[in-house]
Amino acid sequence: MKITILVIGKTSAPFLKEGIDIYLKRLSFYCKYAYTELPDNNQKGISANDLKKREGELILKNIKPDDLLVLCDEHGEQFSSRDFSSFLQRKMNSGSKNMTMVIGGAFGFSEDVYSRAQHLISFSKMTFSHEMIRVILCEQLYRAYTILKGESYHHD
Repeated sequence: MKITILVIGKTSAPFLKEGIDIYLKRLSFYCKYAYTELPDNNQKGISANDLKKREGELILKNIKPDDLLVLCDEHGEQFSSRDFSSFLQRKMNSGSKNMTMVIGGAFGFSEDVYSRAQHLISFSKMTFSHEMIRVILCEQLYRAYTILKGESYHHD
């Protein structure tokens, strides 16, 4: 199963870019993936709802009809790392060819994107910046694959 990571906006902090690159390189040994930064439409004077709608249209344009859509959302289901690896395994076993995981902009997702999504996942009850969660997602994907392969990266 290929994993596509879609994010709204560029990653500005060099240390975050480096972290993303480190974990994507490690992930490449386990699966095919794509990492795409979509442009943000954050313009002065635009309301949060209009911004979510514009970003939502852009997200939906970048998703294929048969993609399994997973949103990183503060209201989503929380997993332990082992449970997240089991979630990935179930999706691989289901025959899904591509799972698209989306990290939205600062205001979240439009209703159209929520309607299209099959799963919402949350990484914590705490709130992280949408740039910081990119590193966390990449690391957790790498960790999940090492768990599935029985490698020693993860310790309980």
